[in-house]
Amino acid sequence: MLTKLAHWLDTRRRSRALRTHPVDDALWQRTLDGLPFLAHLETADLARLRELTSLFLAQKEFSTAHALELTDEMVTAIAAQAALPVLNLSLDFYRGWVGVIVYPGEFVIRKTVEDEAGVVHEVEQDASGEAWDGGPVILSWEDAQMTDERDAYNVVIHEFAHKIDMLNGAADGHPPLFRRWHAPLDAAAWADVYDHAYDQFCAKVDAVPQRRWSRFERESLIDPYAADHPSEFFAVCSEALFVQPHAFEAEYPELYRLLARYYRQDPAKVGALAGPIT
Repeated sequence: MLTKLAHWLDTRRRSRALRTHPVDDALWQRTLDGLPFLAHLETADLARLRELTSLFLAQKEFSTAHALELTDEMVTAIAAQAALPVLNLSLDFYRGWVGVIVYPGEFVIRKTVEDEAGVVHEVEQDASGEAWDGGPVILSWEDAQMTDERDAYNVVIHEFAHKIDMLNGAADGHPPLFRRWHAPLDAAAWADVYDHAYDQFCAKVDAVPQRRWSRFERESLIDPYAADHPSEFFAVCSEALFVQPHAFEAEYPELYRLLARYYRQDPAKVGALAGPIT
């Protein structure tokens, strides 16, 4: 009886959210036109993405900084990109927080870093996005619009991948694995592929001579920034999976397969998967 009641309440909440936060046809088409990497999705998948976008908008609270005007186009574009990684998972992967803050452009963040001598420093740096553990996602709207597929860059997917990674503790490149969605993938299988790929990438970055660094940074599919920490590698590779899937699969086939199994999508193929690849 309680299970039936919970299902009924969930269905009512879902229906109410879809009614109160609809994405009309014209707005949805403009959103798709601005996100060309969604072209691999089939009609049924796009319909589910549209619904998930509305549900995301019903669950999260958007605000802006520096007098930036919040528009329907802005929140829908961000919500659609946030919904993409969990299209075949669940919005529950974004539970425990509600805020999305949008800046006009890059913003300054303060970080505590430890140098090689063990001395701790407080530093300021420009950022295009940031995800707080238990707090909001912060995005640069200027960067969020850089979605023309010329490279694997996507700040929205990057920050929401961090949120997924944080679901089982501090972001460490080892996101939660749930039997419902990820079996038979387990922590050991994840570490076997992921940790090896991260170590290989770090070694590749470390081996680049200084005189060739600019060219490497420009031509590398995976941003060298990904070598900073396993959590950044996960977020940057998640960008590549969805934005440059064919190039990512060709260059990192095992890692591509691992992330495709995790997100239960195979963007390099026609249409998204309804279940994990094997």
